[in-house]
Amino acid sequence: MTQPLRYPFPTPPDEYEAIEVAPRIRWLRLPLPMALDHVNCYALEDDDGWTLIDTGMSSRHTKALWQALIAVPLRAKPVTRLIVTHHHPDHIGLAGWFQAQGVELMTTRTAWLYARMLTLDEQRLPSPESLLFYQRAGLEPEQREAKAHERPFNFRDVVEFLPLGFTRISEGDVVTAGGRRWQVRLGQGHAPDHAMLWSLDDDLIIGGDQLLPTISANIGVYPTEPEADPLTEWLDSARALMPLARDNHFVLPGHKLPYYGLPQRLVEMVQDHEHALDRVLDHLKQPHRATDCFSQLFKRPVRPETFGMALSESVAHLNCLWRRGAVSRDLSPDGAWLWTAT
Repeated sequence: MTQPLRYPFPTPPDEYEAIEVAPRIRWLRLPLPMALDHVNCYALEDDDGWTLIDTGMSSRHTKALWQALIAVPLRAKPVTRLIVTHHHPDHIGLAGWFQAQGVELMTTRTAWLYARMLTLDEQRLPSPESLLFYQRAGLEPEQREAKAHERPFNFRDVVEFLPLGFTRISEGDVVTAGGRRWQVRLGQGHAPDHAMLWSLDDDLIIGGDQLLPTISANIGVYPTEPEADPLTEWLDSARALMPLARDNHFVLPGHKLPYYGLPQRLVEMVQDHEHALDRVLDHLKQPHRATDCFSQLFKRPVRPETFGMALSESVAHLNCLWRRGAVSRDLSPDGAWLWTAT
């Protein structure tokens, strides 16, 4: 029988603190300017310096924090390597800044290509493909008109430019850091080729956003790939890890608190999304747009600052049901997909 989640470190580090959560491993927490107001980073101590896991977003404040953290709690030992779990801004935001200081970047090829591409792209107004995506998802004409004249979020606003050159990590690779050998395992759904590190020498796992406690990682569909089915990829990844997970695994996640109880958490992650799919499917006994499904997916009101993520999650659940053959879709007169249970 699986064990409930346990949190041996119930108080997170403050901005200028590094907590030792295992021999030669320190937990750091960097601030984020959003509802999820932090990202966890980790420093693994080697004889010649530190290997960092993830960086936070790029800002003057975050750079100053890193300088202070390296100077005091990390005892001014040099940072020699940076391992980035995936390409999202809160994890790769300062990779280029560290590289400019001579730090080796290690990540998956997919993460590097996505991040490199997005730092080279600047959109002053939404693309035609983005506006069509909003129309298909069911935004009202006045909402689309407002968005058409707004500067969208640009990846490069919070991510340092990535220079050429990185060290690729792939499924099954073994990386040595912090006095341990770590096997690379890749997850899907939240971000393509999301890297996790599973220790071969003890029970530690660096899980990034693939293995979060208490909250669900965003599983979203975006204008870049509107027909994608990341939720099926997420569920497949979680189920593939179930035979490997043990109650004594100590998971160091990308957000929230480090925890024990991975087998139970994987079950919860799958069940939460399957239950959400059931609620949406029941809702679709009558035709609805993606924007009409928010109430079935979320337990709290969708605020303007979280609308984009809510929309991407709604489309992800609908695409999953569509791929399963559980729903059909037809274009309404105003150009929105109307989804109906089959």
